[in-house]
Amino acid sequence: MNRRDALKRTGFSLAALGLGAGWARADEKFEVTKSDADWKAMLPREAYETLRHEATERPFSSKLLDEHRKGTFICAGCDLPLYASETKFDSGTGWPSFYDHLPDAIGNKDDNSLFTERTEVHCHRCGGHLGHVFDDGPKPTGLRYCMNGVAMKFTPASA
Repeated sequence: MNRRDALKRTGFSLAALGLGAGWARADEKFEVTKSDADWKAMLPREAYETLRHEATERPFSSKLLDEHRKGTFICAGCDLPLYASETKFDSGTGWPSFYDHLPDAIGNKDDNSLFTERTEVHCHRCGGHLGHVFDDGPKPTGLRYCMNGVAMKFTPASA
């Protein structure tokens, strides 16, 4: 086997690992379903890539990182309320972080991509990829829901 063939095989293997995470969700049923073309047409490019293809936004790039008003963070794909502003905290990671989610808002699955074990978080209603959850958060839960800001919108509390 020459170097070019070895690189091709490695590339195909890495692609399969990355795509495997998305395939695991194919069997799940969600209340809100659309074709990939419909999702692409309705969402901004970065939100589409994140929600539907598990991309990650650049750290410190989200407008929601500095959102400190009272209100609710909702799914950018289906408007399901996900996180209350009271549970948001500054994790220093560059992504909006929360220590708890709203009831029936999220789903989880194992994510073994990128040669590490993590827990992926997705919207319970549409299956959109939101981010990951880690066990290094503050009390009372000890969890850190590290979310992609492009996967969410913010709705301020009414006065």
